[in-house]
Amino acid sequence: MGLFKRNPFGHILFIKKWLIRILGAMTHRRYRGFNELQIEGSEIIKTLPDTNVLFISNHQTYFADVVAMFHVFNASLSGRQDTIKNIGYLWQPKMNIYYVAAKETMQAGLLPRILAYVGAITVERTWRAKGVDVTEKRDVNPNDTENIKIALADGWVITFPQGTTKSFKPVRKGTAHIIKQHKPIVIPIVIDGFRRSFDKKGLRMKKKNILQSFIIKEPLEIDYENDTIEQIVEKVEYAIEQHPSFLKVIPAEEIKVQEELNKLRRWDY
Repeated sequence: MGLFKRNPFGHILFIKKWLIRILGAMTHRRYRGFNELQIEGSEIIKTLPDTNVLFISNHQTYFADVVAMFHVFNASLSGRQDTIKNIGYLWQPKMNIYYVAAKETMQAGLLPRILAYVGAITVERTWRAKGVDVTEKRDVNPNDTENIKIALADGWVITFPQGTTKSFKPVRKGTAHIIKQHKPIVIPIVIDGFRRSFDKKGLRMKKKNILQSFIIKEPLEIDYENDTIEQIVEKVEYAIEQHPSFLKVIPAEEIKVQEELNKLRRWDY
């Protein structure tokens, strides 16, 4: 790799690599030490092609979710199964991982700008501004969709199709349009425990000894030609377990299992 080689967005890869190494070293104990990251399905990561892969996930914090994904993806590619043990996997990280994030979030301070250099595809949210929903929806910036296209052509893209950290909010149709247009392999991820571990931004730890779960699912089955946008949206909602049906009454047996699991997530005040 040349010292000043750049990715399609003009970021110098040598700088990006060192940022991933440093930030990874600084955050590792947040997922293996202070808290424990329980991973399932990491063997799927090694089977994926190098480009045109779209990860879809529910969202709980601005940054901690994405940082965990960088850890899990690189650990999995280095041969670790369902663990991020031994931080050596960050010495040669995958350099073409990107994530979609709101432009206003990534411009709010020095640290977000540094995190943006690691791989953010910043987009202007059409439905929200300065943390408040807008009544008059703005037009989509064509440069945003073009940048996602470029990122998929170059590597892997992480997106949070609800566009918010609030649970059970509707999935935005923009993600479905991206899937239908660019036909990526779509990998669902379901996370939990992050909003209990971190503040909303995912920068400050709130509690220790929280069990964080990270489940990687099989690729989503999509008929790119015949599935409608609405059908793709529904598939995404089910895949990341954010469809309204998940709010319905849960069987008693499942509640009992969940209560046992929650004992591991409980903290003392």
